[in-house]
Amino acid sequence: MAEASNHFLEVNQIDSFYSQIQALEGVDLYIDKGEIVTLIGSNGAGKSTTLKSISGQVRPKNGSIIFDGQEISKFQAHKTALLGIAQVPEGRRIFPRLTVRENLQIGAFSVKDKHVIAERMERVFNYFPRLKERLNQRGGTMSGGEQQMLAIGRALMMKPKLLMLDEPSMGLAPIIVEQIFDIIKEMNEEGMTILLVEQNAYQALQIADRGYVIQTGSIVLDGNGDELMKNEQVRAAYLA
Repeated sequence: MAEASNHFLEVNQIDSFYSQIQALEGVDLYIDKGEIVTLIGSNGAGKSTTLKSISGQVRPKNGSIIFDGQEISKFQAHKTALLGIAQVPEGRRIFPRLTVRENLQIGAFSVKDKHVIAERMERVFNYFPRLKERLNQRGGTMSGGEQQMLAIGRALMMKPKLLMLDEPSMGLAPIIVEQIFDIIKEMNEEGMTILLVEQNAYQALQIADRGYVIQTGSIVLDGNGDELMKNEQVRAAYLA
């Protein structure tokens, strides 16, 4: 039976481990429909583990995760994907030997109707016209920015209810970072709910409705984007 929740996604006091090593301790956060929420923190703070715990790649030992009214903390990744949670992993992890078209088709693995797949692909091209130009090119031969576009496009092929982005700016030139963040903002303005993990705190907080700061596996601060931008602790640690 589903637990009652007033939020689209609610993470309640989760503890997550890698073998015997605790990566998350009592993490609490929530996202409402249509929000961009960012999770910022240094390397190893627990940002990626939080996303993996939500998507089912890591199973929390304690606590609960409620998505769209359903408890999902024990679900495996393929089941959370079918519910509408799509994760764009850190480092992009496209299939380098497959073409752009083939990578996108993999994103729609659960869809059998070719017309639906074609419609979703056109939607991806609306955001990333360059992918249409590179349709038959192998993913591994593209630039880092193009690969990031492909990774996001592959996730969009699932038609997700919640899009989780893990370090989308990593390793990209500043001009490409601006383009990626403009597209993230555009997707949100069209109704996409987004959880954004990002080391570039300045970029993330500029577009986020709200944010959380995570340190050594625990949430230590939260607030709206402007509040966190002005917070002295955040400025000293992440915006200096």
